[in-house]
Amino acid sequence: MEAVRLILTSRRALASGADGPEIMAEVWQAQALAQAIGSRLAVSGPPELRGEALGLTELAGRGCGVLDPPELDPGDLRAAQLTELEDARHTLLSLDGLLGEVGMALVGMASTAADEATYWQCMEAIDAADESRDRVLEMLRKLAAREEALPENAKDSPTGV
Repeated sequence: MEAVRLILTSRRALASGADGPEIMAEVWQAQALAQAIGSRLAVSGPPELRGEALGLTELAGRGCGVLDPPELDPGDLRAAQLTELEDARHTLLSLDGLLGEVGMALVGMASTAADEATYWQCMEAIDAADESRDRVLEMLRKLAAREEALPENAKDSPTGV
């Protein structure tokens, strides 16, 4: 499935999360998807993004690691459904939005946490989501600089993977 479509699915699922465990499962799914996108860009994305993409893969993996993995059927793991990444810029813009929403959901979870362990789990996941988002923004800056440096006739072609 195409990356932007998976991101939109994650955003909808996160927004409709009814309780703490559902929201935490969606946060985990979002981080796993960010990790998969980072991995895809590191392998086959524009060369100037590869270092930041590796960093995104690592940071999003840390975001998954600080959370308890949800009990999912293998077919429900969105990151495993990633088959296409058509437009790197559009994907990164969408991922930026998702990671921002993940951070907000985690702040809400932390502020209502019933125990200290959940609070600190949320705080560590907030940090990982924020750092992942920083990597995404840096990749967007690099893509913008790349587009500015291209000759005028090449600017009409999409920046894809």
